[in-house]
Amino acid sequence: MAGRVISPCVGLCSTTVGDRVCRGCQRIDDEIRDWPGFEAEERQRRMDALDALRVSVAGRHLTVVDAEALQAQLERHRIRFRQDQPALSRAVELLRVGRGRIRDLSRYGLKPREPLDAATLHERIAGELLAAAEARRRSIDAASLP
Repeated sequence: MAGRVISPCVGLCSTTVGDRVCRGCQRIDDEIRDWPGFEAEERQRRMDALDALRVSVAGRHLTVVDAEALQAQLERHRIRFRQDQPALSRAVELLRVGRGRIRDLSRYGLKPREPLDAATLHERIAGELLAAAEARRRSIDAASLP
């Protein structure tokens, strides 16, 4: 019997409105379409790459000073995360969901590298994630050309 197909989907798929890269999970439209057919190792490889992208981008803007506090807040607010997901990747989800309500990032185990509020941090991180994911898409598209 097959196990549950784990996905980086966050329920905010912008590919349905014509984006080639999802603003929610940073996957390419073809990747989203083909995800259920990927073998478990391929899904894990791609999840690791997406996590690495989020860690790289978010790490330029924040640090996780208390991973337990971050996890407790994610659980408290019922924000989905994976047990193997790096803390900075989890922080991206927290900011996406809570950016308008978070007043003190330290209560969430996070410390911004600049004195920015959660909404501004989210805006910067989301913009850079989209740009990086678009670059990833162009690279994949170029590699598939004959």
